Parts: sequence; C-alpha cells; structure tokens
Amino acid sequence: MSATTRPPRPGEVDGREYRFLSEDDFERRVREGRFLEWVQYSGHRYGTLRDDVEARLAAGDDVVLEIELQGARAVRAALPGAISVFIAPPSLAELAERLKGRGTEGDAAIARRLHIAEGEVAAADEFDHIVVNDDADRAAAEVAAIIEARRKDSGWTSHASTSSSRTQAGRATRS
Repeated sequence: MSATTRPPRPGEVDGREYRFLSEDDFERRVREGRFLEWVQYSGHRYGTLRDDVEARLAAGDDVVLEIELQGARAVRAALPGAISVFIAPPSLAELAERLKGRGTEGDAAIARRLHIAEGEVAAADEFDHIVVNDDADRAAAEVAAIIEARRKDSGWTSHASTSSSRTQAGRATRS
C-alpha cells in the first residue's frame, strides 16, 4: 500500500486506498529510510514503505506496485531482479478524457498531470514490458500473464499480490 500526503478524495479510506500521512510523518519516515521509493508528484508526496514490500516478499507473495516513473526507477535500483511493466494510456487525449471524467481535479491539476504523463510515456521503453490500457480487463489479463510467465521462468509458485495506486498517466508496475 502506498503512503501519501495528499488529502483523501471522497470515498477514500485511510488504510484502504492509501496510508494518508501528514507532511511531518512522511518526512520522518523518509529520514528513517523506511521508504523503498518516494517522490513528489503533482504537489504531494507518495511512497512505498519498504517493510510492507519486504514482508510480502518474505511470505512468498507477488508484489505489484502501481507507481510513477521516478518511483519505478528507484525500485529497479533497489530490487534489480524486479520486472517492470509500463501501463500506457491508449493516447494522451484519452488520458485527458479519463482524468476529466473522474471529476476529482480541476483543469490546472489535470494539465499538470498530462504534462507529467508526456514525459512518462516517452520513457516507456525503459520498462521490461509495455501494456496499453485500452480495456481494463484485457490489460489486467496481460499483466497477469506477464507475472505468471515470470513465475514459470523462476520456479516461483506464489499467487498472491498487492497493489498501491498512483498516477493515471504511465503506471509502472513491478513484481
């Protein structure tokens, strides 16, 4: 589960979508080295707590992180054996429509996200795999097939996974 300093959106629950932390608490955890990765994104901080990932891996579980580009780079540096999957929007125009359709952010925030997304999409070839999210069920099945293929290649038999949400732009997903 990701932690963030942004306020919860309507319907979000602390501990379900994110761990919602104060700036001070987030900063303390950064200083203590408790994040596997963390970034400033769209005016707020987001991060993946190292203990959460290590506990799941130690239990033999798959761990899927849904994070943005900077975070993906940090995770690949910290866990070189991780596989990376870039979840791409069908187009930036489609991404803009999806963001507007959510109705959770104003025009300035959407413009900022789209600007970030352009850079993320340009970096997609840094990832081991690229999956276009033109149909959520199909894209999820493709990611699941990538994970299953990795299990077979490595002899890993775990079937559990965890996820933490971040950006709507280019999602970097690792296991």
